[in-house]
Amino acid sequence: MNKRQFLKTGMALSAGAILGGGAFASEALKSGNETFATLDVITGADGKYILPELPYAYNALEPWMDEPTMRLHHDKHHAGYVRGVNKATEGIANALENGDFSNVKHLERDLAFHGAGHILHTMFWNNMSPSKSNPSPELKKYILRDFGSFETFKKYFKAASKSVEASGWGILGYQPHADKLVVLQSEKHQNLSQWITYPILVIDVWEHAYYLKYQNRRGDFIDAFFNVIDWDNVNLRFAHMLSAFR
Repeated sequence: MNKRQFLKTGMALSAGAILGGGAFASEALKSGNETFATLDVITGADGKYILPELPYAYNALEPWMDEPTMRLHHDKHHAGYVRGVNKATEGIANALENGDFSNVKHLERDLAFHGAGHILHTMFWNNMSPSKSNPSPELKKYILRDFGSFETFKKYFKAASKSVEASGWGILGYQPHADKLVVLQSEKHQNLSQWITYPILVIDVWEHAYYLKYQNRRGDFIDAFFNVIDWDNVNLRFAHMLSAFR
């Protein structure tokens, strides 16, 4: 495998390791003209990771998400993960080409950290919208079955996200083996995963996501997030999962 081939295929491999495949589904799984590859654009035509543009203006989520934070978060923090995962991928390609695996632990750690950061941030932007929407009947049925009520789900999701130790993410995911929805905490986003769980809704609770506006009030930021969730985006992800595993 040469460098170009590795760069083109590396994302699928690393995504499976980082999120149990959650950022990717088969190209055959379509709803209209959308697939996971078009929902979350994380690589360019050459296979290298790219920073996707926000799907809305920097100030579109005001007053819940302020423009200065959105610019800093997207243009600086997310961009840093993109640079990091490209560097890690290049390093692994060089190791494969040269047969030198003495630095593999460091490379794998960087791939997990920066790759997970890139994937989750891309999902995070797409999970939000200035337009109002609601869970689909199918998603709502699962929420009611697995959490008791939508309000109970909200309280549980907020509590799990708020209590992530240090930095990380709150995740609503689908477990196909159990055919159920689960809420996960992900510390530092490369740790504490449940294998074969596919994220459909994520919230970034690293301080850089909210500190300029909310300071240490993480709970207020999580409350605000529920005002900008793009349930149409979440519905589509969930529909893809059901189509893939039923």
